[in-house]
Amino acid sequence: MSELANTKKMKPLNKYLSDVGDLAFGCMGLGGGWDQNPVADNEIKQAHQVIDTALESGINLFDHADIYTFGKAEKAFGHVLAERPELRQKMYIQSKCGIRFSDESGPKRYDFSKQWINSSVDNILSRLNTEYLDILMLHRPDPLMELNEVANTLLALKNSGKVRHFGVSNMQHQQIAYLQSALDAPLVNNQIEISLAKLDWLESGVLVGNSQGNNINFAAGTLEYCQTNNVQIQAWGCLSQGLFSGRNIDDQPAHIKATTGLVFQLAGKYQVSTEAIVLAWLMRHPVKVQPVIGTTNLDRIKACAQASNIQLSRSDWYALYESARGEELP
Repeated sequence: MSELANTKKMKPLNKYLSDVGDLAFGCMGLGGGWDQNPVADNEIKQAHQVIDTALESGINLFDHADIYTFGKAEKAFGHVLAERPELRQKMYIQSKCGIRFSDESGPKRYDFSKQWINSSVDNILSRLNTEYLDILMLHRPDPLMELNEVANTLLALKNSGKVRHFGVSNMQHQQIAYLQSALDAPLVNNQIEISLAKLDWLESGVLVGNSQGNNINFAAGTLEYCQTNNVQIQAWGCLSQGLFSGRNIDDQPAHIKATTGLVFQLAGKYQVSTEAIVLAWLMRHPVKVQPVIGTTNLDRIKACAQASNIQLSRSDWYALYESARGEELP
């Protein structure tokens, strides 16, 4: 991409999308509530403001899913692109499909069938008012996935020009490798929940052979697989809903309060926002985590973008890790 005006520092996080910014903006908060009301004018205005603020802050990857606010997040975003089509060349857009809510046909379920993927992509493109997705992601693993059917469906979407790249969400490395084995196109990212409050992604490696690690819910080797195979790790839930950056924590345990205090202390030391410290902690890992921020508060978007300007020292990174886990490392 050539038109990336007003962006800040760029790092080659992904060999396939080398000019994507350090952060992604998660669009789940756009479009109003989780209801069937039409997208209102004020929600379209909000989308304009959020997109402008993100781009001005160096955030040029926008993360969607077809289910976000029942499709209204994509509709609000699509209104912006319809009114200002020139913005499309300044951004990357990814969306996810595969989750189906309960309906007359069955309960909530995951669907990687050819029919559902194809119809989902067509609907996503229509709502977003764009001719293509930069990345289509499979949202959650479908136990009934037919490998060759999925691979052929994705390649047909690529050949049609509707999708340029593919990724996954909430998958471990064996699942990614299995899908990749039949897919003649690289899987470029994997979006998982990791944060300073959700540490299993680190603990799975640190506690190898230690009984403290018996209850960890994270597939060991996933980070290493993704790093080795150029699969960008994206972090959803990366700000822990403001747990360490200003939310009321009166009801939280002592180690969370201590960690919040340390975050505020380091924000002063590095002269950045508390949000930037929380995100910089993730980004300090060699896997080059790309946080997906979901706030629609314009000042907070700018505060998050400050994470690109610092790198935590090893000592400060470990101090946050130890504090967040609530005890010394083994």
